[in-house]
Amino acid sequence: MMGHTHALAGAAAWLGTAPFLADFGMRMTPGQIAAGAVVCAGAALLPDLDHHDGTIANTFGPVTRVLCKGISVVSGGHRHATHSLLFCALMAVGADLLSQHVVQAWWVMLFLLIGLGLQGIGIGVPKKEHFDALLNAAIAGGLTFLLAQMKFTGPGLGTHGYTLGWAGFAVGLGCLMHVITDSITPQGCPVFWPIPWRLAIPLVPRTNGKVEKWVVTPILTLGIVILGIRSSAGSFAAHWLTHNGG
Repeated sequence: MMGHTHALAGAAAWLGTAPFLADFGMRMTPGQIAAGAVVCAGAALLPDLDHHDGTIANTFGPVTRVLCKGISVVSGGHRHATHSLLFCALMAVGADLLSQHVVQAWWVMLFLLIGLGLQGIGIGVPKKEHFDALLNAAIAGGLTFLLAQMKFTGPGLGTHGYTLGWAGFAVGLGCLMHVITDSITPQGCPVFWPIPWRLAIPLVPRTNGKVEKWVVTPILTLGIVILGIRSSAGSFAAHWLTHNGG
């Protein structure tokens, strides 16, 4: 699947599950839900850290291209170690630990994820141009700053009173959606890596083909619109009830 599709799948998955986080004491405003969707969209590109010329490699110019080339060598090439349930779990646990215990490092990771999310869903700019990479970084930096100012309520409060308990969930969910969407292509994914067996359910016969462009992408886009409206409406309702004694 293309990076655009992965990012949309991540955003849709977040919007579909975020309302249930309220059951764990984490109520979010519509703005916070939208920010989480961008973070999950960015996380949905993380497994492609092994792709030397994918969306993630071209997000921040030479820096991410060199990083992806190195990870590709270490992980065994594209669609190997990073396209597994183990990688999803490690990213989720890592994000959770950073957000709970090394908050400053989490904001750095958040900056990277937002940049990836913007690039993936098409809000960013064309790739492989130094100016474009700097512009994308500037937008991601601004959104990261705005998210850092947002107040949350619930468990998992960070050192400044922000709840960061959703971080590991968002990152793990995004990575999982990447593995799922790549598993419905003929090449599949080694979901139980290091076991070499690949899960391949070829519902999408070719990456960037007609099915992905004219079926998968429209369905995900429509899903994001519907789920976004539902999540925002639920968030507004919960906020009103909280402040009006409901």
